[in-house]
Amino acid sequence: MNHPDPNELYDGVVDHRGDALPYLSKSAKNMKMDELLDTPMPKFSGSTPGSYLWTKVLYWLCRRTVAVQFRTQEATGVSNIPLDRGTLCCAWHTNGLLDALQITLKHPKYFVLGARHDLVTRPMLGWWTRKMAVQPVVRKAELLRGGCSEEEADFLNGRSLLTLASGIAHGFGCVLFPEGTSHNNSYMLRFRTGPIRTVLAAGALASSLDKKLPALLPIGLHFRVREHFRTDIWVEYGAPLQITESDIPQDLIDAVSNGSWSEPPAEIVFKIRDKLRLEMEPLTPNVAEWEEYRALHLLGHIEQRRNNSPPDTWREEVLAAREMHSRLVTNDRVIKNDEPKPKQIDHPVIKPAISAAQILEQNGLDGRDLNSKGTDLRFANLAKLPVSLARSCVFLLTLPLFLLSLAPQVILGRILGDSTDEGVDARTSYQFLSSMFGSLLVWPIASIIGVIIAALQEARISEILNSNWTDLLGQGGLANGAMFCLAWLCLMPIFWLSGRLGSLAWDDYTYIRKFMHRQRMKKSTRQNLKALLNNIHDEIPKI
Repeated sequence: MNHPDPNELYDGVVDHRGDALPYLSKSAKNMKMDELLDTPMPKFSGSTPGSYLWTKVLYWLCRRTVAVQFRTQEATGVSNIPLDRGTLCCAWHTNGLLDALQITLKHPKYFVLGARHDLVTRPMLGWWTRKMAVQPVVRKAELLRGGCSEEEADFLNGRSLLTLASGIAHGFGCVLFPEGTSHNNSYMLRFRTGPIRTVLAAGALASSLDKKLPALLPIGLHFRVREHFRTDIWVEYGAPLQITESDIPQDLIDAVSNGSWSEPPAEIVFKIRDKLRLEMEPLTPNVAEWEEYRALHLLGHIEQRRNNSPPDTWREEVLAAREMHSRLVTNDRVIKNDEPKPKQIDHPVIKPAISAAQILEQNGLDGRDLNSKGTDLRFANLAKLPVSLARSCVFLLTLPLFLLSLAPQVILGRILGDSTDEGVDARTSYQFLSSMFGSLLVWPIASIIGVIIAALQEARISEILNSNWTDLLGQGGLANGAMFCLAWLCLMPIFWLSGRLGSLAWDDYTYIRKFMHRQRMKKSTRQNLKALLNNIHDEIPKI
């Protein structure tokens, strides 16, 4: 768990509660009100709120990209999602665009989407978001920092939230993050009321349309190391919170049915907000510092090894850490929306666990690197060696194609991810966008280059195939041209395959790298680690 300490840029600007406003990137500061007001509105008569064709294309591209970007993906609780009504998904927000993407791709319904205003005005990305009918939202940070007038923000947000509410009322999914911003903390920030007011408006619209009232869906997003390529992700859909008729005042029903807005009673909004937070807290680390969370994961690994059942998946690791958290922390279930930071864990076992986890983290290791007893570091699993060698050899065969098609995207993603002014939580967002949109821009050109190279090497290729490859569809200019076009098209899936093999080769490399880290750990450091692990073994039975 190599999460960095929070390092947000802070310029002294605070909101009305005294909380620091999120730092605005250059893109977020550039508000193009004319373009925002011209954003296409979604339609709710079909199966997708935006363009059916481009929604399908974008989902397909996103799934192909995340298959390469993540080592493992798992979603549980999908059966909790009610399919006969709209759902508003709510999760904590620590990984930028990837948070909404994971929720959307694993949900059985298509989404009506709201996003930070600049996502609908950026080059290329804005074209796609407009095709998806994404609705722009102005955050409090943009308003208080003078990015727009209060009247403009109220109009744009009011229109967007009513549009999202209408989509939910018509049975679509939606995702909003109650914290209002992506962040680096190990606990949830104070909740904003926007998502609650939106789902109440959706309930009012559904009631006026004689449709079933929507539900709030708390979701846990668990990234092993959120900013790393080929990390693990578990999406945990919780039990839905159903909006009831008693939650929706009649004046709100009357207002939204006429296309206007009436504020729901504050006590209802706060009650649902606090209930949502109560359900979401167990789905997050909910600890004071990331060091404590790494320690909980280590304790979970040791406890499971003591029971001869070490966790095999990332989900099992998270659940083991959650179990240790529940045993170490007495939870009085008091909602602290105004003071969201949890108290530090006070138990004798946590200090040696933090120290041991820190040693592992500083050496690029974690609880998976312990032996079967949890008393020392393990050796390598030699059974994986033949498979690793085989796929690495296959990747080497496709390496020229990988360099031709994917090297520019890798370089671009690394540069943008490392140089962004939006914080580490935006790093994987830039890597994802570089990978997906880079494919659309680079691969057609790379295929042309590949076909030209193949044409120039026609004699050598024909000797290998024992046939002239340009004449496979027949002789003559038309047949040769068709063969060139076919070769151009066939290179696309080969590029993707080379990227997939490259990601697996990267997994093999990281496995070997961790083995080397275990073997090269200083003797004194390893002795210190073993002493800490023995101390933990002595303390665990006392929990």
